[in-house]
Amino acid sequence: MQLTADFFQQAAKVFTVSELTRSIRSTLETRFAAVWVQGEISNYKLHPSGHQYFTLKDHRAQISCVIWRDTMLPLRQRLADGAQVQVYGTVTVFEARGQYQLNVQILQPRGAGLLQAKFEALKRKLEAEGLFAPERKRPLPKLPRRIGIVTSRGGAAIRDMLNVLRRRAPWLQILINPVRVQGTGAAQEVAVAIRELATPNESFAPVELIVVTRGGGSIEDLWEFNEEIVARAIFHSAVPIVSAVGHEIDFTISDFVADLRAPTPSAAAELVVPDVIDLQRQIERCARSLGNQLLNGVRDAQQRLDHARETLQRCLAHKIDAYRSGVVHAVRVLQARSPLRELMMRRNRFADLHRRLVACPSGLLENAQHRFQRVEGILRVLGPDATLRRGYSITTTDRGQIVRSTTDIESKMKIRTRVSDGEFGSEVL
Repeated sequence: MQLTADFFQQAAKVFTVSELTRSIRSTLETRFAAVWVQGEISNYKLHPSGHQYFTLKDHRAQISCVIWRDTMLPLRQRLADGAQVQVYGTVTVFEARGQYQLNVQILQPRGAGLLQAKFEALKRKLEAEGLFAPERKRPLPKLPRRIGIVTSRGGAAIRDMLNVLRRRAPWLQILINPVRVQGTGAAQEVAVAIRELATPNESFAPVELIVVTRGGGSIEDLWEFNEEIVARAIFHSAVPIVSAVGHEIDFTISDFVADLRAPTPSAAAELVVPDVIDLQRQIERCARSLGNQLLNGVRDAQQRLDHARETLQRCLAHKIDAYRSGVVHAVRVLQARSPLRELMMRRNRFADLHRRLVACPSGLLENAQHRFQRVEGILRVLGPDATLRRGYSITTTDRGQIVRSTTDIESKMKIRTRVSDGEFGSEVL
């Protein structure tokens, strides 16, 4: 693959390991604030510090888990490998090792008819057309001043919503477009009411948000909000729509098409407008988040401390073994080179030499002296000085080389001649 300049420009940002790990940690903790997970315990370990570490696994994957000693009350039955459990906790990242883990807070043993078919068929059809696509859903206004509500005039849903809205946002202007929410023709009324509120009109000021709502009931009671005409009216609305139909366990086609699904009418009222309580909750959430970050930092430090303590203990044990081996070796070397042993060996050698000296014949030295004198006399007779005294001489060149033949000299050469009582120089003619 050929690398171009565009490639390097796109890859200009180079993270440090700490920056990347911190970013991953922030993403995980934001995306998975708290989750329930079930699986089998393995590699369980109760640390001396009181923290419990284990792996939660199934047949395809595994995740590291930790129970801090101050998080849960002692369990009735001690954990062990192979136990099947359900745990609740927060996902975080142990930055020192770059691995994600689950901080466990709760641990426990693990121990429709024709209308439903019609509902599933319409759901598949509209989903295939893109009416449920997440990318088309619009954000709600953060601080709306005027909203419209499509619901029954005298139903409990509108009373609950108005109570909540007036308490949370007394400045809010509310425009109610009353309709029948059940019975023949009710779906058409709901669709028309949505189009009226979403379309600019001289009779009333534009609304910033529409809430489609009704109280709970059976699938038959809520069926008007499963009709295709209502779904398409929500889809084509130019104003964001919140669907709050039924109770929390009820789901309708309107919920899937709307920009936001609220579990109940009262919940919809709380979702569409903020209040002072929400701001207080945000502050509290920020405080809790900061506290959790500090706590996570402390727990990370505790985890690193546990890891460092284990590493230090292993290193100390290794060092102690190494020092013990060194001491044993030094003792052996010292024993092999003991001063007492060396002194004993040298004393024995001295005694042996003494015995040999005592055992040597007394005339041995005298005989050696005689042999030396005899050799000295021979050298005196045969030496060069004795030869010179008998009338011989030694001639050398001016360079000190001995002249042994007439070929060694040349005309005009300076030579020196040594006799028994001195030497003299001469020149070759």
